Amino acid sequence: MIDFSRDGRVNITYNSRQASCQTPDNKIIPMKDVKLKKTKRLLSGHLWVFSNEIASRLSGYEPGEMVNLLDRQGNFLGRGYINPRSLITIRLLTRRKQEINRRFLTERISDAIKYREDVLGDTSSCRLVFGEADLLPGIIVDKYNDLLAVQLLTAGAERLKDKVIDVLARLLNPSAVVMRNDSAFRTIEGLPEEKYVAMGEVKEMPLIREGDSRILVDVLEGQKTGFFLDQRENRLAFSTLVKGGTGLDLFSYSGAWAVHIARKGARVIAVDSSSRAVEMISRNAAINGLSERIEPVCADVFDFLDAERSEGRRYDFIVLDPPAFVKSKANLKQAIRGYRAINANAVAILKRGGFLATSSCSHHLTLEAFLEVIQYAARVNQRYLRIVELRSQGRDHPVLATMPETRYLKCAFIQVI
Repeated sequence: MIDFSRDGRVNITYNSRQASCQTPDNKIIPMKDVKLKKTKRLLSGHLWVFSNEIASRLSGYEPGEMVNLLDRQGNFLGRGYINPRSLITIRLLTRRKQEINRRFLTERISDAIKYREDVLGDTSSCRLVFGEADLLPGIIVDKYNDLLAVQLLTAGAERLKDKVIDVLARLLNPSAVVMRNDSAFRTIEGLPEEKYVAMGEVKEMPLIREGDSRILVDVLEGQKTGFFLDQRENRLAFSTLVKGGTGLDLFSYSGAWAVHIARKGARVIAVDSSSRAVEMISRNAAINGLSERIEPVCADVFDFLDAERSEGRRYDFIVLDPPAFVKSKANLKQAIRGYRAINANAVAILKRGGFLATSSCSHHLTLEAFLEVIQYAARVNQRYLRIVELRSQGRDHPVLATMPETRYLKCAFIQVI
């Protein structure tokens, strides 16, 4: 068994802000036991227990209830929360006999913050808590200046809501906490999709800094928590390959890729199917003094690429940063067809020597399958492609080595030769 016990304690200095908590920390809550018939995954360091690995009958357990995990012999394996309605039935929180209270959450969240401070330096805007990778399954916290956007994706995380908000308030003293619980993952857990301001007030969109650029973040109506922080390091890296010219930023969202590239002297056509996104592209271009170099276009990217190819246009660089086409393994084949189509068309309209940044943000699409998409694009266009660099999500989205599901983002920089 891997020993995941933690040495030492984190010393915390609290500020004067107070928040409510459902359960006092000094109250010991009795926990039910759950016996497992399969323990290999858990003992290998994974944090999930699937329904077919459980020996106990699941009737009588409430969604989000804390439970003790035992093997067939009754040996203690850890504590987590259960949801009998979900295929991922238990998510492990600790391998120790410790209370899951405010002190526990303070230590875990403090560890997550310290990690970002160590590896990023500038933590003004970043992902502060990344679920399982920070040993806090189902909990996402993004920081945009002094505003926090929080996602609680599971029934167990939802039960910890008041404590999580309380700890974040004490540690970070945010101006506002926005709950972005409008993810479809919550539906699977039997939870409503919702978004609201849980604390403070959002008077205006945060204007964050990314490298030398400034980007507006729509925390109330934007996708995910308002911005795609996981691509930050990739955006900055790809912009160093661009030496002027004209190119495309496809599935542009708020135009962050376009802004970084345009700062290098290039002209960028930023395409997105959402009129709201196109408005954000225009605003971010203006904020950075790049309105003359960035042309926002509202169009379906598949149709746009088909038209550009038909008209024989050629570009010096292209960014492909699509949403997750693969929501589950069941639609993997259909999604691969989509990835193949956009990548093949992108390669077709790149000039020789041109660069492509292409990504997939679904963990269901493996790295091998992602590389096969690139090979397909080269093969059908009868062009040689040089893989300049293979990248993943940023450092604020770390990967738990024993949970491959936490590595989801694939990003490749490619050159046509």
